[in-house]
This record gives sequence, C-alpha cells and structure tokens, in this order.
Amino acid sequence: MKRHSPASERNRDPILAQLRRWLAGARQVVEIASGTGQHAAWFARHLPHLAWQPTDTDAGALDSVAAWAAEAACPNLHPPIGLDVTRHPWPVTEADAVFCANMIHIAPWDAAVGLIEGAAALLPADGLLILYGPFTIGGRHTAPSNQDFDLDLKSRNPAWGVRDLEAVGQLAQTHGFDHLETVPMPANNLLVAWRKRP
Repeated sequence: MKRHSPASERNRDPILAQLRRWLAGARQVVEIASGTGQHAAWFARHLPHLAWQPTDTDAGALDSVAAWAAEAACPNLHPPIGLDVTRHPWPVTEADAVFCANMIHIAPWDAAVGLIEGAAALLPADGLLILYGPFTIGGRHTAPSNQDFDLDLKSRNPAWGVRDLEAVGQLAQTHGFDHLETVPMPANNLLVAWRKRP
C-alpha cells in the first residue's frame, strides 16, 4: 500500500529548506497531488507549526499517503482527501498556502489552469502558491535531460509535457498572483512561489 519514490526522497531536503523560509508565518497548507505521501510525511514532521493537508485524485496514491502518514504519526498531518484540481469548488475551505510538486507536466494543461484557479479561489490575500518541478524558460529547456524527459512525457501522452515558466506565470498573474521568487533546485528543477494580491 505504501509507495516509494526515490526522487521524492532526494528532493525533500532542498524543498524543505525553501519551505522553511516561505511558510514561516503560515498555519495551513494544502498539498496538491501528494503522490506517494513521502513529502507530506517529511514536511509535516519538520514543519510542526503547519497543518498539512495532503490530496490526490488517485485512490492508490491516497492509500499510500495514508500509510506514510500512519508511520509518521504527526498530529499536524491531516488524513488525505480526494481532490481533482479541475473540479471546483475544491473540498477544502481554508489554507495559507498551496503546494504542488511534479504535477503540471504529467497532466493536461487544464490541470495547471485548474490548479491556479482553485488556489486563487481558496487562498486569502498574501496566500502563497508554490510549485516545484521542471520548466522551460523562454521556450527553452534548461538542460538536455529535461528535453529528453519532455519528449518521453509527450510520447506517453501528447497532452503532457514540461511547461513554460512564463506561461504558468502569466496564468498566475491573470488569477491575482504576483511572482515572489524562483529558486534553482537540484536535478534541473525549479521551485517557484507566487503571492496572492490583496
């Protein structure tokens, strides 16, 4: 029941270092597409001031998240809930931040639109939207490995693919978010934060 992702294990500490800075004043985070649940368990353990709400659309993923949560036994880690970003309103009512890692490239563009629209509806003024994963910049891949990954994604599903940071940023801007910071991360990924305008 408990799934394992080596990539989640490798990137959890670099991501955590940035979340410590950005979420120091937050109290409740909704994680979109929690996947295995490793991130949820790790971040909840190391950010005990946060109520961490994991979500996913996949029943197997929800079972895995629940298994990791049971092992972690963190009182601030909530039970996972089913959430499809394209179905509004979301089944959560409040949060200071929305975090999503490695989802928008392994989904149709409608998922990125739904994610940002849903975050805009959920978050209060000054709420944070934080995305992690590979992006192109100005239509160009940041590394040959990302280009190979993009080709592999599109071979599996033509609607998938590494998203352009400017396109995602424009979508966020349109829905009331201002760019806060873009941080280069290991393995040619980026961690990008936007803040909701008052």
